[in-house]
Amino acid sequence: MPVTLHHVDQATWDKDAQARTDLMRIYTDAPPERLPRPAEEFIREHLGANHFFSCARFNDRLLGAVAVRAEGQAWWLSHLCVRRNTRRRGVGSRLLALTSEAARASGARLRVVSSQLPMPDQMLLSRLGYRLTPAGDYFELELPPKKDGPP
Repeated sequence: MPVTLHHVDQATWDKDAQARTDLMRIYTDAPPERLPRPAEEFIREHLGANHFFSCARFNDRLLGAVAVRAEGQAWWLSHLCVRRNTRRRGVGSRLLALTSEAARASGARLRVVSSQLPMPDQMLLSRLGYRLTPAGDYFELELPPKKDGPP
């Protein structure tokens, strides 16, 4: 079964106990430098501000997540984290690829603030096609326009 994209917003958090459990596990597994406050506090604050999480789902379980803040024509990504037991298996890369497809479908650009972004994350973003803006304040993925039908 392939990794698929699953969005968790406030409504999903409220009604889906498994999504709550999985998202808590993902962020509880996060290294302290990646998430310097309690996982539940972070998740509730993010969802309470009308933001959502893009999550990698496999076999009805969420394995990874990235926090998404939609502003105008941009989706700002932060706090990418994958469950400890599934790291180094391409889940984070697949999650970012699926998130870019969803952003393209909605007409949004993907952006990641570059300040204090760990070097491995910068390398991953570069490998996936994100480019640092000339001012150096964020990485952006230029998405090709969505096609309106068969060529």
